Amino acid sequence: MSDERGAWTVFGERTVYDNRWVRVGLADVEAPNGERWDYHVVHLARIAIALIVNERDEALMLWRYRFPTDQWGYELLGGLVDEGEDAAAAAAREAAEESGWRPVGEPEHLVTFEPLPGQVTAPVDVYLWREAERLGDPTDTEEVGRVEWVPLDRVNELMQRQELLGSGTLVSLLYYLNSRRQD
Repeated sequence: MSDERGAWTVFGERTVYDNRWVRVGLADVEAPNGERWDYHVVHLARIAIALIVNERDEALMLWRYRFPTDQWGYELLGGLVDEGEDAAAAAAREAAEESGWRPVGEPEHLVTFEPLPGQVTAPVDVYLWREAERLGDPTDTEEVGRVEWVPLDRVNELMQRQELLGSGTLVSLLYYLNSRRQD
């Protein structure tokens, strides 16, 4: 049951910028206090993430550079879900393209979340595989990095050093580790 006290009223939204990856809208909203104004909303494409954990309790990750935050760090594999594409299939495709490893077997859906719901829509779907097969070198030349099997017992250390990049990586790993404790 949801309590709708505090819900905002949206009277409409117009697009001020749009491309394949991002759309910026200006929404006509009214806050619960009765104030009404134009509110910027950023809409990002759906992302699918592959969390591949092997029998040695290691996750397949990519060590890479992200220029917007000027950071090097580890990321899980994943990317945009193409129009009409199944999110789990997108996660598997992205994993193979970025790492040269293809997930094997049926994925387990772990979680779907919105990382910045105050001003951004950015749905992220996370899928777990427990096996992968080596295909060869990565084929995605844009997502260049070092492919590594990273021990999961290093997650807290890597977080402290700010070497786990992005909410997709953080939420996925923390959710997975927490769910193992509850089993």
